[in-house]
Amino acid sequence: MNKNQRYIVVTIMICHFVAAFTALGMPPYFALILDKSLHSEAAYLAGWFYVVPTFFAAISSPWWGRLADKYGKKPLLLRAQLGLAGSFLLAGFAPNAWVFFAALSLQGLLGGTFAASNAYLATVVSGEKLVHSLTLMQWSARAALVIAPAGLGLFVTIASPLELYRYLALLPLIAAVCITWLPSYPAPAHMAADVPAKDKTHEITPTKLYLLQFAFVFSTVITFPYFVSFIQLSTESDIPAIAGLLFGLPHLVYLLFAVPLSRYQWQGEPLRMLSLSYFLFAISLLGQVLFPSLFSIVIWRIVMGFSMTLGFIGLHILIAGIVHSSHAGRTFGWFESNSKWGAVAAGLVAGVVVQAIDLNAPFFVGALIMFIAGCHLAGLTRYRMRLSDS
Repeated sequence: MNKNQRYIVVTIMICHFVAAFTALGMPPYFALILDKSLHSEAAYLAGWFYVVPTFFAAISSPWWGRLADKYGKKPLLLRAQLGLAGSFLLAGFAPNAWVFFAALSLQGLLGGTFAASNAYLATVVSGEKLVHSLTLMQWSARAALVIAPAGLGLFVTIASPLELYRYLALLPLIAAVCITWLPSYPAPAHMAADVPAKDKTHEITPTKLYLLQFAFVFSTVITFPYFVSFIQLSTESDIPAIAGLLFGLPHLVYLLFAVPLSRYQWQGEPLRMLSLSYFLFAISLLGQVLFPSLFSIVIWRIVMGFSMTLGFIGLHILIAGIVHSSHAGRTFGWFESNSKWGAVAAGLVAGVVVQAIDLNAPFFVGALIMFIAGCHLAGLTRYRMRLSDS
């Protein structure tokens, strides 16, 4: 990656971070916003509001992706940043819960900075460089997930928490200004040109890739909604900070190891790496349920973070192998939409199984899905190896 490409990738990563800072940092405080700013006693709305942007992003991402392929990746990336700024501004001036709902809906419909950023990067770099760039983009998302809730928590008690949206709307506006100065690159002729022909046995159809991604996201997110309650019940700890630290631990592992691991020569064996990742993920979920001491859960959360890191890198390698700059917007739009649907499905299933069984159920369901997907990948890897040897 030359100096100019590196500058563009870092700029896009930082711009995505500042946009994701609000989108990922404010949802934990929706209940506080309902109580203090919107004066609503309908506490259940906090859970509904949490999935509203995700739901509408799942619907709109493929459509925005097609427009990016038609009218250019950079204009649609600017559109995404400005869409976030507008939705944040509307949220900041919302007089009631219904207007706030509308703002969150617009955030999902008009945002999509992650898919738009990746589509733009696909016109700048390709092959292994694109894999590394996608890893950095995921790094910025995980960093925002870890840093934003804690950082914004310092301000939500100072004034009306809803008013924070007015100031945070400046972040995507600043990002849009920075993106304006970036060049519009012509599409590379072949996106996978630097992947040797002998390594193309790992190529996979878009449909299979989306199914593998759906399983991965579903199994990751299904433990999120009731994780704090699970920790308090399993470890008999009533300190919220401990549950918060354990929740963020896998993401911290990703932040520490994603970049160095993405440089390792996994490119020829992404299916084998994904199979290993999915099996480790399943084991880590079972370990948290079967050995529920505080020390044990720390170890299993670290294993979960390592498997999650390998999983993201493997998925990035596979998508870099199927994406072409002419339809990068559509490909990443569906990739993002599929991720959002996985999160929505996970939240719904988590609520059902916890109500029907107990707080351990989401971990068992996630482990089962990961085990099935891991077995499929192991079989596919073995078939590809026999095919390449023949």
